[in-house]
Amino acid sequence: MKFDPWNAEFIAYPYDAYRDLRDNEPVSFFEPTGQWLIARHADVNALLRDRRLGRSYLHVATHEAFGREPEPEFQEPFWRVIRAGMLDVEPPVHTRLRRLVSKAFTPRMVESLRPRVRKIATELTEGLVERGGGDLLAEVAEPLPVTVIAEMLGVPEADRHLLRPWSADICGMYELNPSLEVQHTAVRAATEFAGYLRELARARRERPGDDMISALAQVVDDGDRLTEDELIGTCVLLLNAGHEATVNATGSGWWALFRNPGELERLRADPGLMPTAVEELLRYDTPAQMFERWVLEDIEVGGVTIPRGVEIALLFGSANRDPEVFADPDRLDLGRADNPHISFGAGIHFCLGAPLARVEMAESFGALLRLAPRLELAEEPTWKPSYIMRGLESLKVTV
Repeated sequence: MKFDPWNAEFIAYPYDAYRDLRDNEPVSFFEPTGQWLIARHADVNALLRDRRLGRSYLHVATHEAFGREPEPEFQEPFWRVIRAGMLDVEPPVHTRLRRLVSKAFTPRMVESLRPRVRKIATELTEGLVERGGGDLLAEVAEPLPVTVIAEMLGVPEADRHLLRPWSADICGMYELNPSLEVQHTAVRAATEFAGYLRELARARRERPGDDMISALAQVVDDGDRLTEDELIGTCVLLLNAGHEATVNATGSGWWALFRNPGELERLRADPGLMPTAVEELLRYDTPAQMFERWVLEDIEVGGVTIPRGVEIALLFGSANRDPEVFADPDRLDLGRADNPHISFGAGIHFCLGAPLARVEMAESFGALLRLAPRLELAEEPTWKPSYIMRGLESLKVTV
């Protein structure tokens, strides 16, 4: 099978196509999206750190200068929110925003959250066990990171049911060539999400609490020059990134374990493997299969010149199965010691929430292994029809 991000069979198992790209066309032009595909680990890793590339080009050029059509007017509310967050900006704006938020995600701060994460994971797992099973995604994998990031930000419990639908609808815009319906849905979700956060931030500015929105609201328009739009964009990013990928990683991780029962039994027998197991599950079936960058200056990759003004697609899923870096890469090895996967990215846009994602996955898997030792797959899952944010529709289990 060739690279085809709209094909259900490819989405379910893209790794044969990746192998073909690495072996035969490690740098190739993909006509349907007008992007250059980068398949090898060394190239992907290097380009993530290359400042001649950017998540955006609008800090150095206009749409017209890059030969691009400006976005349709109806998308303006969406991009206003997204481009105010740190993921879609470059230094010096990115540096300032990341500095303001990074204090909440230091390894020490995140480790202090572990008891709370463990308590939530335990309670969710106990509920699944009491019911005799169910949808592991909907009943454990989704509520855990949503609850954690919502508590960090200070979103009231009564409103948290709004977050997952908003997030999923916004992420639809990141798929390759999204339909007009998906675009309008993303715009509506971004508008509603931004309006909600704007009201919440203004309320916290007047009556601050012990949460991140309160803290960020206090620096709006002061010496750190955090604007209200930047606060909203940052919170949208944290809520989206703080649970979307973790939910998908948990689902695909359990699916990998069910397909590799020997490794599942190995982890049950030795919970001390959990740190390396989390890294291996992230490598083996990463939730972020592709990340895109704009070429700000002409570059050469693998002997191919890629000109300024085009977009490259960094294939994380392919890089994580590169035999030049990983021994026997298609084998799940929960004890894999040398594991330089790039599921969290690299360079200045390295995932700020990586320490939190690791804690959440470790505690989630740990609770299920501890409290549901006879956890079994009830039916084979299906994949959502999305490639960039790749994940299962559901994961039905029995206990």
